[in-house]
Order: sequence, then structure tokens, then C-alpha cells
Amino acid sequence: MPAQPLDDTTLRDLVGDAVAAPSMHNAQPWRFLFRRSSRTLALRAEFGREMPEADPSTRGLHVGCGAALLNLRVSAAHRCLDAVTTLFPRPVEPDLVATVRLDPGSGGPGDAALAALHPAIRLRRTSRYPFDGRVIPDGVRALLADAARREDVAFAFLAPSDLDGVLVLIRDAEVLDLTDPAREAEQRYWTRSPGARIPADGVPDYAFGPTDASGRALNRDFAGTEAVPGRAHALFEAQPQLALLRTARDRPADWLRAGQALERVLLTAAAHGLVASFATQPLEWPELRRLLREEALGTGHPQMILRLGYGPTGPPTPRRAVDAVLTIEP
Repeated sequence: MPAQPLDDTTLRDLVGDAVAAPSMHNAQPWRFLFRRSSRTLALRAEFGREMPEADPSTRGLHVGCGAALLNLRVSAAHRCLDAVTTLFPRPVEPDLVATVRLDPGSGGPGDAALAALHPAIRLRRTSRYPFDGRVIPDGVRALLADAARREDVAFAFLAPSDLDGVLVLIRDAEVLDLTDPAREAEQRYWTRSPGARIPADGVPDYAFGPTDASGRALNRDFAGTEAVPGRAHALFEAQPQLALLRTARDRPADWLRAGQALERVLLTAAAHGLVASFATQPLEWPELRRLLREEALGTGHPQMILRLGYGPTGPPTPRRAVDAVLTIEP
């Protein structure tokens, strides 16, 4: 199959796939600039969408940009384009997190592996609902670990002996969030209430999911301390299948790699019938994140806690219009 021409329609399709990626509080902190003369898409972090309370280092923001970058690479491979990617090509411009030169594709096995994930871009959604008790088969677990490894990131499910300790950290972080007025105000800024205008970003109330009747905090409670009328209560799985993503170092480039690995894992999971949600709360408190570096949990810097399993697909969340995030220059 020949490469698609880089006309405006193709560019909008590429960026439309990129922005389907998850991001912290669905803030979508990215912009794209395409220069025809060099066939290059620049991905810039939009620091005006950062969260100084929950993400003062912008680690989470960079993870989201990395996820969008992975989707862009998948979309390019699907269209038989090589995505020649450079992270932080100009260190004096920290918002320029990556450039992607789009060349006619070679059709190598790496391209085919990425292209095969393209249908999963529209399948992937965050599910804050209870999962059923089915255990993820070892073969699928191995595929998820391989997906992360291909992005130079470690992925491993928590051993049963470590699960309770991490669940305690998640619960403790959720309590800290709920008792911190500044953090709750920041979270409320990124949530959307019933009857509000149709949003382009943030987490709408219909995506909050039910509260856990057991009182645990597997998912972030986007309602905060406010009650949501008619919100359901449900019992979540007693033994959630949690996994950690880790990087050897903890720099912005590592955060971008973690985001690419995260999205590659999520697309692989969706392609195999799995659903997922995030339990990032302990990663946003430095003292709790340090506890996740215990030797028993693996080596490296924790970048994401994923909850994976079988269950209902979450609802789609809003996205900014492509024309609002893409600029095309000669």
C-alpha cells in the first residue's frame, strides 16, 4: 500500500488520532505545528494547561504528550508513513517536546506492529466501572509487557503480596487529595457538571463512574467532596489487577517515553478485549511516590499505576477540535 499524500485531510486525520490519547484530567495539553517544507510535525506542550497543585513538575503533562505522540506514530504507520521522531530537539525550547518527520514508509516489521494497533485508538477509553473477576491470561500479560518494552519502559503486574500495600497508598493519596482545598479546586476546574455547555476538555460527570461501595479508592473520585445526584454505588473487584510502569531515569524525556509506553500498552489491551483505568493519586504526592520505589515492587521510577481487566467500556470523553490544536505552515 503506497503512503498517503500529506494533504490537509491526512494531516487532520493524523492529529485527530493523536488527540484521542488520554491525559491527566483530560486537559489535552498539546499543540501541533506542521511545516510542509520539511514534512515535519512539531508537538508542543501547552503549559497553560498544567496543574501546578497536583503536577508541579509537569511529569503528568509530559506523560499525556507522550501518549499523543504514540498515537501519532501509530496513525502514521497505518498510513504507510515513517514517523522519524526526535524528543526535545531544541533544549532551549522546553515546550517543543518532539518533532516527527513524516517520510514515505519502509513497511518494516516495526511499522506493521504499530499499524496493527490503529483500530484500537477508537476502542480505548478509560473505564471507571467495576471489572469482573476474570484473570488476564499470562499470554496477554506478556504482550502488554512487550508493548512497554518496545518503548524502553518496564511494565509488571503487582504480585498478590504487594497489592494490599499499594491499595493503601492509593487510598491514602485520595484522602490527601480530598483534604487539600487547593488540589480539590484544581480538580474541580477540570470537571464538567450536568447542564454545562458541551465541553471540549476535562472530565464530564457522566464519566465519573460509580462510587465504590466498599469505601476503597481504586479510581480517582472526580466528584471530590461534592455529591452527584443519582450517582450509583457499586462493589468493585476485590483483587484488582494493577500494574506499574517504570523508567530507569526520571527526566522529561523519560516521562515522554513513559507516555508512549502507556498508550502502547493501552492500545494492546484494548485490542485484546481489556479495559483500563488509572490510579495515579500516589504518584502525585512525592512521599508516596517514593514508597512505590521499594525494591519488592521493582527497580526504576514509577510513572503510572494501571488497573486492567475485563468489564464495561467507559464512555467517550470530549476532545478539542483538531483545528484548535493544529497549525499548518508552508
